[in-house]
Amino acid sequence: MDKKFIEAVSEKLNQAKADLEKQLGSFAQKSLKKEGDWDAKMPLYNGGIEEEADEVEEFAVRLSLGNTLEEELRKVNLALAKIKKGVYGICDKCGKPIAVGRLEAYPQADFCSKCQ
Repeated sequence: MDKKFIEAVSEKLNQAKADLEKQLGSFAQKSLKKEGDWDAKMPLYNGGIEEEADEVEEFAVRLSLGNTLEEELRKVNLALAKIKKGVYGICDKCGKPIAVGRLEAYPQADFCSKCQ
């Protein structure tokens, strides 16, 4: 893969990483227990049982969204690590190159379209 393309993808991935971390930071904090994990913050309401139910529901939504964003962040970090190792753009399953068009559309792709 050409150097200019890799630089552009790296920039795109670093921006995606910053955006994902910002989104996660709005309702979660980095885990002290496990590297790369985020813990959703429990919303705090001061009220009766109805507000407690809202609190639990909001926490469940935060937890689900957090898991989705964490997984996407993990993929972005993995793609950045592959760039550093010089193995970016290689399918994790079959070992063949991933199409440039696919990488342009989804830079953190780890499988070619055939293996997806």
